[in-house]
Amino acid sequence: MIDSLISQKLRNIVGEANFKEDKEALVAYSYDATPMYQQLPDGVIFPSSTQQVSEILKVLNEHRIPVVGRGAGSNLSAGTIPVEGGVVMVMNKMNKLIEIDTDNLTATVQPGLNTKEFHMAVEKHGLFYPPDPSSMVISTLGGNIMECAGGLRGLKYGTTKDYVIGLEAVLPSGEIIRTGGKLYKDVAGYDLTKLLVGSEGTLAIITEAIVKLLPAPKYKKTMLAMYKNIHDAATSVSKIIGNRIIPATLEFIDNPTLRVVEEFNKIGLPTDMEAVLLIEQDGLDENVVNQDIDAMIRICEEQNAAEVKVASNAEEAGKLMMARRSALSTLARIKPTTILEDATVPRSKIADMVLEINRIAQKYNVPICTFGHAGDGNLHPTCATDARDHDEIHRVELAFDEIFEAAIRLGGTITGEHGVGMVKAPYLEWKVGPAGIELMKGIKRAFDPNNIMNPNKIFAKESRKRVVVQQ
Repeated sequence: MIDSLISQKLRNIVGEANFKEDKEALVAYSYDATPMYQQLPDGVIFPSSTQQVSEILKVLNEHRIPVVGRGAGSNLSAGTIPVEGGVVMVMNKMNKLIEIDTDNLTATVQPGLNTKEFHMAVEKHGLFYPPDPSSMVISTLGGNIMECAGGLRGLKYGTTKDYVIGLEAVLPSGEIIRTGGKLYKDVAGYDLTKLLVGSEGTLAIITEAIVKLLPAPKYKKTMLAMYKNIHDAATSVSKIIGNRIIPATLEFIDNPTLRVVEEFNKIGLPTDMEAVLLIEQDGLDENVVNQDIDAMIRICEEQNAAEVKVASNAEEAGKLMMARRSALSTLARIKPTTILEDATVPRSKIADMVLEINRIAQKYNVPICTFGHAGDGNLHPTCATDARDHDEIHRVELAFDEIFEAAIRLGGTITGEHGVGMVKAPYLEWKVGPAGIELMKGIKRAFDPNNIMNPNKIFAKESRKRVVVQQ
């Protein structure tokens, strides 16, 4: 519970209607898209300006009240669970597209702006904002920035951190800082912009961002390569990149995922195949796009693709891409609990990682579907289970322990785009080591000495014991 005097201070800042303590509001903001995590906050606040955010944080910091910044709550790392109670700060009222600057090829946005709406607004100017998380229909740009969201186009274009070039942020003390700007070169001190991107709300609240834009590609082609052997599909990824071809999208979908997605979408996906690669190339030169597609067809066929199809028109291509984007929502139809994980390996290790996931799933007798951004090594092993089946949930946990260990052993990491949050916090030391953990904690203390900013995220109270896998 928040003291009534503090509650009144918060109401005075944002107005009576924009600070809520009723049970309905508390329940609504007690969970996010991550299964099996929930905690009631003590209050929910909706600021509408940077100044209000500053005043709110001054009050909360003075009284050591935790604050969790939140956009649409679509994250998959339990990153916006108010695990220590306190106040959830919902940024959705700060949702303006402030400016599209066609001279500097930048846009200035508030954090609550919907990602898909932003994409559509930019495209009206013949421009292009590449980061495209699968949650873009509901996610916000502020959430994308806090998680350093990736997406299907990460291979060719990079992720959110590659496009955020300036920020306005409010520190827990209430001080407002501005980093970067409409600049493509800026080495004035430590790069605070890059530090804040992906910081998961543990250092500051973002209130404005400047992102760079690109000219929109004029030409686009989409193809589907189908395989009877999952290893052939995975090795095709390495061969394509090894031939110096960087497609806009290079997605991997295994057979269990294919069957579920096809049952739901009815678009003619080949459910008799062990895996498919969904590949898209784009560019400003039609001849170059066609050459790349022809070369990738040849490579896939050399790697024993049973069939390769090129979408005949934009509608057919759109259906294929939507099928991939809807993979999570369709898999969620199988059982009550869907655990979508996130591990990344070097592209050359994709085949090894896919085989490891399959071996581990069989070892623990758990159903794991695998899909993901194979071109940049980012796979999403996904388990449809039931949280009420405690024995299976335990086996799922052991399986994912071993999957994360395999990813690190292959030169990869525990998360490529979902973030650490609460879910991956026990594994972070596996990746960065004790010295890395202490360095990160030191940064956290410098920004947030009272530990009010999204506490108990990123840093676990205890690290998970590293599994030892017999080879």
